[in-house]
Amino acid sequence: MKNTLSNIENPLESQKSGVTPSLDEKIKKAVERTQEYLLSLQHPNGYWCAELKADSTLASDYILMMYFMGLHDPDKVKKLARFILQEQLEDGSWNIYRGGPGEISATVKAYTALKLAGFSEGEPFMKKARVSICKLGGVEKCNSFTKIYLALIGEYEWEATPAIPPEMIFAPRWSYFNLYEISSWSRAIVIPLSIICAMQPVRPVPPGRGIDELFEAKRPHAIHFDRGRLISWKNFFLSVDRLLKIYRKSPWKPFRKWAIRKATYWMLERLEKSDGLAAIYPAMVNSLFALSVLGYSDDHPLVKRALKQLEEFEVEEKDTLWLQPCFSPIWDTGLSVVAIAESGIDPDHPALKKAAQWLLEKEIRRAGDWKVKNPCVEPSGWAFEFQNEFYPDVDDTIMVLMALQRLHSGAAHWPHGLIVGLEAALKRGLTWVRSMQNQDGGWASFDKNNDKIIFTKVPFADHNAMLDPSTVDVTGRVLEMFSVFGITQEDSQVKRALKFIKDEQEEDGSWYGRWGVNYIYGTWQVLKGLASMGEDMHQPDCQKAATWLRSVQNSDGGWGESCLSYDDPSQKAKGVSTPSQTAWALMGLFASGDLTSSNVKRGLEYLLATQKEDGSWDEWPFTGTGFPRVFYIKYEYYRIYFPLFAMAMYLKNMKKLTPPTPLK
Repeated sequence: MKNTLSNIENPLESQKSGVTPSLDEKIKKAVERTQEYLLSLQHPNGYWCAELKADSTLASDYILMMYFMGLHDPDKVKKLARFILQEQLEDGSWNIYRGGPGEISATVKAYTALKLAGFSEGEPFMKKARVSICKLGGVEKCNSFTKIYLALIGEYEWEATPAIPPEMIFAPRWSYFNLYEISSWSRAIVIPLSIICAMQPVRPVPPGRGIDELFEAKRPHAIHFDRGRLISWKNFFLSVDRLLKIYRKSPWKPFRKWAIRKATYWMLERLEKSDGLAAIYPAMVNSLFALSVLGYSDDHPLVKRALKQLEEFEVEEKDTLWLQPCFSPIWDTGLSVVAIAESGIDPDHPALKKAAQWLLEKEIRRAGDWKVKNPCVEPSGWAFEFQNEFYPDVDDTIMVLMALQRLHSGAAHWPHGLIVGLEAALKRGLTWVRSMQNQDGGWASFDKNNDKIIFTKVPFADHNAMLDPSTVDVTGRVLEMFSVFGITQEDSQVKRALKFIKDEQEEDGSWYGRWGVNYIYGTWQVLKGLASMGEDMHQPDCQKAATWLRSVQNSDGGWGESCLSYDDPSQKAKGVSTPSQTAWALMGLFASGDLTSSNVKRGLEYLLATQKEDGSWDEWPFTGTGFPRVFYIKYEYYRIYFPLFAMAMYLKNMKKLTPPTPLK
């Protein structure tokens, strides 16, 4: 199927009228097709939820988890192994995003999983993998969590993994070092790991299924100090790590059993009313490991429930099986509703009314971890997933509030009880978001003032996600949401947010994007937030950002950026064009006041030329960010609702520029 405009338009009609449709007319038709397509994807219950794709590490971890738990399912293991092999790069390594270079932890995990699946080290693809592992620095270069997983099956020395003491659960919340000074996702990952590391279980693999061949000499027995800088935070924490390991070996550990019990209670409490611990794959796998080493049997209800929740992430394609990292119904629904409403569909449309009802049911009304640092506000907010009551987040809450506020304008014919519930939820949600502003004026995702850099120096912090600091993309979206509720620049919180954003601008005019790839995402979100807040978009900072966006447009008219820009800033805004990133760039330009430049015209023509007949687009690269430099996500609906949003925003703004027809 060719995706050209000649396939979309009726050539006979064009010949008959003798008039070539204008760009605006073509966009209107494209919007109608996408509206229809996106509405067709709505679940009967009222929500949207696309598959989330990640890298091969999830499948690798799944095979290791099945082995550790003693789950015998040869057919499932074969399908997982086929998927892993399908993802291997030409040089024998595995990457963490499409088009990216080989990454050591992903490659070692894949190799280990394939050995557990029954492949021998003599297979050609295994030989290539070993060469790549050697080039990438060997097993010692893997991150700490990978080493702990290997230790579980006896393929790495526990002594060479970082200590994660369960006693950290005792640190009072007012102390500088306490559990709530690390990010919510790290909390959920680390607490079950602390139980595992305290008990140090080993379930060795059968002969021939290990990875001895990956070690040139003996396996490491200790973590090495930085000899180049004897006085450093790294060496300080490694010294603490040594002391903790001495304590671990000591027969006298007065607090260890109590700490394990308290950590277990913390974990079990958060398993309740959630689709798994924090409803994210790594924490859920770790909770299963912890339950197993604590003595919970395979047929215990908690273990069975945890396994079932993981199984729901499975996606079977032909003869392969891969895992989603989580589900995204709140995010997808909020963005779909906003894009559809922006595109001109009546807010009273049955599909939107149903979505509103579903979203209202998902408001979280219990206090979660965020309450520790923000105790004086009524619980509210929305999570990313179906059920994750301890972890609502600011970004999802913003999208839901913007979606519901848009629908509120068309809710006159809704049942009175639904309108009352909608207005109450809007008020609570707005108050909750306001209360989550950080000291620096910005907003983070899950917690407040979670930005102590020292925590990035602890030995198990090499997953690059220990903190949840303010980000310009979330803060820009907060400003956009504020404008929907009539909050203006005179508001003191807005003033602080504007200062934070302007202080974070890069020298070239762009902004770093934390939750989307990358500078295109951050720049769009900021410009849209500033414009929504009534900022003068002709000021130099805003125009510098717009000039930067125009300067990084690809020759095909689109915009694209690879995840590589997180590792190498010189690669910012470099990559193949994608529908989602093109839409972000266009919306950034629209916000800056640019609706008529050749860059805008070419960008819109790119979207028109690549749109499929069903109203959707194809998108191969990953454009979603989980943890920069560590974990990326491909949101399947980004290629649909963002282009719809951009085209609708263009038409809406052009309508404002068009003078009214004079009366006769």
